[in-house]
Formats: sequence, C-alpha cells, structure tokens
Amino acid sequence: MRIEPYKAKHRAVQQRLYTEGPELPPRLVNRAHLPWLGSYTTQMQTEGKSVNTQKSYMIALRHMIEMPLPGEDIITELERDSMDIEQLLERVEPFNGRLDLWVHSLIDRSPSTVKARLAAANHLMNWLGQKWPEHLIRPKSGKKLPRTLTSRELSLVKEAAACSEDPVANLVVTMILDTGLRVSELCDLSVSDIDLADHSAMVIDGKGGKDRLVLFTQATVARILAWLPLREEREPQGDFLLISKAGTPLQSRTVQRLMDRLADDAGIPRGRLTPHVLRHNFATGLLERGADLVSIQRLLGHASIATTRVYLEISDQTLREIYKRAQTTETED
Repeated sequence: MRIEPYKAKHRAVQQRLYTEGPELPPRLVNRAHLPWLGSYTTQMQTEGKSVNTQKSYMIALRHMIEMPLPGEDIITELERDSMDIEQLLERVEPFNGRLDLWVHSLIDRSPSTVKARLAAANHLMNWLGQKWPEHLIRPKSGKKLPRTLTSRELSLVKEAAACSEDPVANLVVTMILDTGLRVSELCDLSVSDIDLADHSAMVIDGKGGKDRLVLFTQATVARILAWLPLREEREPQGDFLLISKAGTPLQSRTVQRLMDRLADDAGIPRGRLTPHVLRHNFATGLLERGADLVSIQRLLGHASIATTRVYLEISDQTLREIYKRAQTTETED
C-alpha cells in the first residue's frame, strides 16, 4: 500500500527535474559558474570542520561525483574538480540514480564507514539546496566505547618508552597521558606555546578551530627540559616542539609508527596502542580520580559534553569488572 504513493511521488519529482532541472538555493545562484571545489572547501572551513574531516569528506564526494551512470564515460580528475557549481548540481542531483549507484558500491564497507560517507554526501546535498532521498537511510551501528590500555599494559608502554633509543618516545607518551592532547595538536605544538613555570600549554587552533589551555605535571616538565637540548642539536626548522632528525616538524603518521615500535617492545598488539588510546587513558584516569565531566570536556577540547559522557560508561564497565573479580575472590576464599 505504501509503495505506489512513493513511486508516484518519485515519478513526479523526476518529471519536474526533467522539465525544469534542479535548482540552486538563492545563496548559491550568484556563484553558480564558480568552481565548486573552492567554494565548497571554503564552506567547510567556515563551519569549522577539521582538516581530517575535510579530507574524509572529499574522499567520499570525489568517488560519488565520479560514479558513472549506465552509458556515461568515466570523467577525469580534472573534469571532476573543475566543474562549476551548476554543473555539479546537475551531475549529483539526488534522483538521477548516481547517488543510489554510489551508495550500492559501499555495500561491503563497515557500517561506520558507510555512515561517514553518507554524512559527507548529505552535507554536500544540503549545501546545494537538495533534499536527501528518504529511501537512503544511514545504517545503524552499535556504539563503541573508547579503547583504553589496562594498568599493566600502560606500565609496559611507559617502560618501553623510557628505554627507547628514540629520544622523542618518552616525551610523546608522557605528554599525551599528562595532557590528553590529540596527536595533531601535539605535532602542531610550538615551544612558545608552552609555559614550563605554569605547567601548562596553549593549544592554538585545535579541533573545531578552538584554542584551549592544557595542564601537565612535573614529569612532563622534566621530559621537555631533557628534550630541548637534543632538539637544538637537530637544527629545528621553526618553533615546533617535536621535530625529526632532519629538523622538520613531526607528523602524525610518524608518531603512530613510533607507537607501533613501542607496542612491539611492550609485547602488546600494535592495534592496542595509538595516540588516541593514550588520550582515552588520560580521560578515564581523570574520571577515576574524581574529576567532573565539564572539566574533562574542557581539557579534552570536546565541543559537546555528550562526547565526554561516554567515559562514564567505561568507568561503569570497569567498576563491574572489579566487582566481579572481588566476588570471585571472595567465593574462592
């Protein structure tokens, strides 16, 4: 009973688009003949989307735009990126079948990946003033709790970092566990952003374009003081705190490779140790020591406290495990 009205509605939409063509919203009409890529990138930057989010969106959207309809030739990268806004609208009009084919091509992807790709496409459609088709629904995926290291694993990682031949290792591990910095924020941190006397650092233009203050203990101060003379020996190219042997700023991928080596040295699976896992350990550690969610939210730089609230579920889970272990011990006694 519900299928026929939908088909009739779909045919009506198709007929209107065939005779009139899709329409741009008033805010884009005067920019219709400008290249879409520059305009859309500016839109994402205006909304404060992170560099990583922008990259993720563009990967998804370029695949969608390239998707050929039956009988169409495959377009080149130049043709794709040089389209003007009006041409892009005609190509990705949500009821011409291209969006459906692209979504179908994601069938083997994980639910979280599909959701992320659809979110990118939905954002572009909204920007172009188009309505998202009702039949394309984002897949549901179970809520995943942030991964953290156990106390024993954390001790092994700290020991591996302290014994590492890489002088950056101990500083990186200590700083993330002490401040909760994202790896990108750590790599972007400048010496001038750090106040050793105040045991603090200012994160400039963090995720969402926001600045925030992070705090650290004497342990981090000691690691920084030990690192600075070694840093000068590498002849730094700029004011970045963390630099490579060549003096260039340390990159996020380099830090992850460092984590892989430390995982090997600590005898734990590589996938268990990432900069973000250490950030999660920082947050759960604060919570277990009695810090309130608002303070943790500010220290982590979360835009919404709902993002921070997930750590409560980790603590509840930990509490249940501790209780079960205690009950087992009591029974054995």
